[in-house]
Amino acid sequence: MIRSIYLLSFLFAFSGFSQNSEATIYEIIDKISEKRIEKDVVKLANFGTRNTFSDTVSNTRGIGAARRWIKSEFDLISKECKNCLDVFYQKDFVTTNDGERVPKDTWIVNVAAVQKGTKYPNRYIIMTGDIDSRNSDTMDYTTDAPGANDNASGMAGTIEAARVLSQYKFENSIIYLGLSGEEQGLFGGKGFAEYAKKNNWEIIGVLNNDMIGNIEGIDGVIDNRTFRIFSEPTSTTDTEKEVNNRRFYGGEVDGISRQLARYIHKQTLAFLPEMNPMLIYRLDRFGRGGHHRPFNDLGFAGVRIMEAHENYNRQHQNLRTENGIKYGDVIEGVNFEYVKKLTAVNSVALATLASAPPAPKNVLIGGAVEASVKLKWDKIENDEQILGYKIYWRLTTDFQWNNSRFVGNIDTYTLQNFVIDNHYFGVATVYKNGFESMVVFPKDIIRTTFKRK
Repeated sequence: MIRSIYLLSFLFAFSGFSQNSEATIYEIIDKISEKRIEKDVVKLANFGTRNTFSDTVSNTRGIGAARRWIKSEFDLISKECKNCLDVFYQKDFVTTNDGERVPKDTWIVNVAAVQKGTKYPNRYIIMTGDIDSRNSDTMDYTTDAPGANDNASGMAGTIEAARVLSQYKFENSIIYLGLSGEEQGLFGGKGFAEYAKKNNWEIIGVLNNDMIGNIEGIDGVIDNRTFRIFSEPTSTTDTEKEVNNRRFYGGEVDGISRQLARYIHKQTLAFLPEMNPMLIYRLDRFGRGGHHRPFNDLGFAGVRIMEAHENYNRQHQNLRTENGIKYGDVIEGVNFEYVKKLTAVNSVALATLASAPPAPKNVLIGGAVEASVKLKWDKIENDEQILGYKIYWRLTTDFQWNNSRFVGNIDTYTLQNFVIDNHYFGVATVYKNGFESMVVFPKDIIRTTFKRK
């Protein structure tokens, strides 16, 4: 009963969508093809190994053949949408001095396809999948490592999202990105994050898809609906003042990556209610890492989207059978219907974020020792499609923004009869078509004359 009420509250929140906007999102979901995804996973697995240091010359085996094929798919997609994608390689050179998992000097080569936004071309939402694979010994770059789930599934999902979303136009830019060097030290993500920083790109968020195809857990659970969204609570680039503010005003679980995770969670329940998204309050799995982390390290919002139940017999394992147990990351371990579902989750998040207005800037809050809460923010200028702003709030123990109020196209609002101590608050921008930005948590307080006791 509680879950039903929860879902209805989210659906009601989207009642501001125009009918055409809602219809477009459902149309996108319907266009995602399980058969195309399966074909792409098989193609990637059949390169034998995609280890970062494997063959770069062969046309049928190794990392070189894999990345050239990915680029050719992006080029084909671009041709079909009248050159709507800017497809290119982005690369950085690593040497044996760069880490213990680097057996020889080589180029780390990423493949990017950029779909420019019509209104805000320098604002980007990124979907990533990893190109590379590995077996038991990450330094072994000759033995077969099909990497069907880890991570042909995430790469195939990224290519499929490009096929579908490239048929539409969006206000913000979308990047479909294949990253290399994940298993050797997140080199691809590091290089591309630095590339984005150097080019002064405004990154709305990064959706890192790493293993989105397994439904049979090592714990015996079989589940084709649940998935995890990992996000770190706050940014490592926060200033000393921001860290100190959290101690007194809150926000320990309200960094930009956490807001991105909540946004994906909300969109999933609104448009894919059969899915069960789990917000995991952790950067990544216990003691492990993924390609969203290098973006987080530079202050960009980024999350990891992945299966809920992992099977470690199929991860980072040489192909073999021991004591009747089959080891290895092979095609048989991938559920393509599930990959399709998580590709839909990504596509919905990409489409809605790419259609959303910029988030409000410089959100401030006040209300200590009062029976009201005042919020103030900088309005987005020169965008005639902005309808106004929405105030969100939740109990400090709630994981999602459960309450909201549209307040119009203003820059200050006071919520009467609210005790600030018991809730967290945020602000989002709303377009006339109903699409919203991510919620922005206040960065500081409205200075008053009260004294902290």
